[in-house]
Amino acid sequence: MKIVVLMKQVPNEDTAIKVDSSNKSIIEDNVTFITNEPDTYGLEQALLMKEQEESIDEVVVCSMGPASCQQTIKDALAKGADRGIFINNPNQSNQDPLSRAKVIAKVLENEKFDIVLSGLQSDDDGYAQLGVLLAELLNMSHASLVMGTEFTDMETVKVKRELENGWFQWSELKLPISLTIQSGLNQPRYASLKGIMGVKKKTIDTFELPELGLSNLDSKTELVKLFTPVKTKTTEYIDGTTDEVVEKLVDIMKNEIKVI
Repeated sequence: MKIVVLMKQVPNEDTAIKVDSSNKSIIEDNVTFITNEPDTYGLEQALLMKEQEESIDEVVVCSMGPASCQQTIKDALAKGADRGIFINNPNQSNQDPLSRAKVIAKVLENEKFDIVLSGLQSDDDGYAQLGVLLAELLNMSHASLVMGTEFTDMETVKVKRELENGWFQWSELKLPISLTIQSGLNQPRYASLKGIMGVKKKTIDTFELPELGLSNLDSKTELVKLFTPVKTKTTEYIDGTTDEVVEKLVDIMKNEIKVI
């Protein structure tokens, strides 16, 4: 049995992000990149599943983007992943989730993975769609917001899903499956010195986008403008009788703030 974990490289949230002159990208000169935090929970879950189930042979990490995202793969290998898959796609930021899913699905289809794990969403784009799209493209069962996993037999996984208002749902899914892991499910481990030293002995398979023979990767969505939110603060005084003030407050909360 094989598990693949999808991991993405994103800008460090503590870095001062600046938008370039085109208003469609960021200036990367002084930006540091890190592994997308929600994806680390997916990796940890995969490693825990391998430790608990003898039938799981390997945990593979897959990352797509520019050459620099290979560091994300190496960090995962240092934590215990067995092998890496790198898809060289420098134009990823200009592609919508469906186009990205088609590229990843093309690479993964020949591997015949039993389980695909992904984080809740990426900290940069925040689409939260990749896991669902891959399930459709690879003909897999899918569950999102997964808070727990349990093997009932060699072909079935019982998953705990988080619903609204504190409710949870248990579902049984037949392999192969694609699971979107909820952040906070576990405690991601740190890489050990032995793990870091062992990275150079592990393989990273590289795939070039032109070699995949894919067509029709044109995005169905368009990025119109990227901008830094402007913080504004206003103070409004309401005069009148008690009834008039109450009526005005209700109108503001209902039609402007939209909290009632």
